[in-house]
Amino acid sequence: MSKFQKLEFYAQQRPYELLPFKFDRLNDSEYVITNMAGEFHVIPVPMLEPIISKTLPLSSELIPTLRSKQFIRFTNEQTPLQLLALKIRTRLSRLAEFTNLHIFVVTLRCDHSCPYCQVSRQSESKGEFDMTTEMADKSLDFAFRSPNPAIKIEFQGGEPLLNFEMVRYVVLEAKKRNVREGRDLQFVIATTLSLLSDDVLDFCKQHNIALSSSLDGPMDLHNANRPRPGRDSHQRFEEGLQKARAALGYDQVSALMTTTDKSLPRARDIIDEYLRLGFDGIFLRTLSPYGFAIKTKKFMSYDTERWLEFYKEGLEYILELNKAGIRFVEQYSSLVVTKMLTSGDPGFVDLMNPAGAGIAAIVFNYDGSVYASDESRMLAEMGDHTFRLGNILEHSYEEIILSDQLLDALENSFTLSAPMCSDCAFEPYCGAEPVYHHAIHKDVVARKPESSFCKRNMAIFKHLIELMESDEQIRRIFMGWANRC
Repeated sequence: MSKFQKLEFYAQQRPYELLPFKFDRLNDSEYVITNMAGEFHVIPVPMLEPIISKTLPLSSELIPTLRSKQFIRFTNEQTPLQLLALKIRTRLSRLAEFTNLHIFVVTLRCDHSCPYCQVSRQSESKGEFDMTTEMADKSLDFAFRSPNPAIKIEFQGGEPLLNFEMVRYVVLEAKKRNVREGRDLQFVIATTLSLLSDDVLDFCKQHNIALSSSLDGPMDLHNANRPRPGRDSHQRFEEGLQKARAALGYDQVSALMTTTDKSLPRARDIIDEYLRLGFDGIFLRTLSPYGFAIKTKKFMSYDTERWLEFYKEGLEYILELNKAGIRFVEQYSSLVVTKMLTSGDPGFVDLMNPAGAGIAAIVFNYDGSVYASDESRMLAEMGDHTFRLGNILEHSYEEIILSDQLLDALENSFTLSAPMCSDCAFEPYCGAEPVYHHAIHKDVVARKPESSFCKRNMAIFKHLIELMESDEQIRRIFMGWANRC
């Protein structure tokens, strides 16, 4: 039998035309098809060939759905093309207003000694690891060159409260400059809350500064993950949380958790602790291959498959809570379904195309070095300066933003042209992690079949789609997450 159709087949008029889409097996009986705007539809396996060969009858109930989601159009029809272009333009509109988040690493000193710490912290007494006012001034010069109408300054460490005078200086100086600039200016301090004082809280309240903290779960787990002298990190966190909420309000204090090997069997315990302390969501994070995490071999102590089991168990419990009327969000899933169910892009660095390095966030280190991302800074603390863009005391805005290190990373992270990404049905929802892949594979493009980032995200995307397809109530829950104010 010939592999080729006869000429008459190609000359024959077709009732509809295909618009660009990709497909992948969702399970043994279904395919998922997606287009560049992130629209998706699940079809039975036998339906794919008739759609592609354009032999699907116009009377098929699939035709209106495929047309409304811009997978097909009728001959000479322009509206589907215009709608598809509008959705893609909306999704990419953030690129013109790049670099919202500016991270100021005001110190590497810390009062904790977490075994998985990703920033290679220093002891509390080492003042040589503090940012100077000259560096802070130059960093503010840089931040206000950003074309983004909104500027968020996040103070990191170490423990930034150990150099609170620098935090105070940057906030006051930034607000002074913003009288002229008129930007939407926001501040966040990433802190363990263990050193929170009334003076700090008064300043935060006066200047509307939010606090981002860390909670790994119940007391025994949190203390094991985040040791400090006195073995009271959880107690200090809870006391600090209550003080901060009383002074600043509930919505001004958030928390992040990190998954370690000790966390994996305890998904429900961790979520219950977040509920007990009044949080309305959790970010089920993985461990990153940087800093003390890799030096202490913690990164290799659990694999992707085991983390996915943890994630799915946690998400299942969270969905049970929502079905019972308890509103609680898994925040990574929320970011993904936002990209699946809307034309918006939440701007999460790990799910950006091209990568968010430099164009979503940029880091000013305590020593004046400028890095493309928080992960780049962490990698540099391990001795790898591949993603160091320059020094704020020596290089101009143009030299840093147009540096080969940044432009090469962005070019190589454009998923629409990256090997294997360009053919992947889940590309509209995914991102690129050049720093992560360089750290693991010494290749910013990455060897996708070996990439745990790729494996993890593809499993999550498939799982979320299957949940929506199998349960209409879950679809409604996800739609609520995607459209949160």
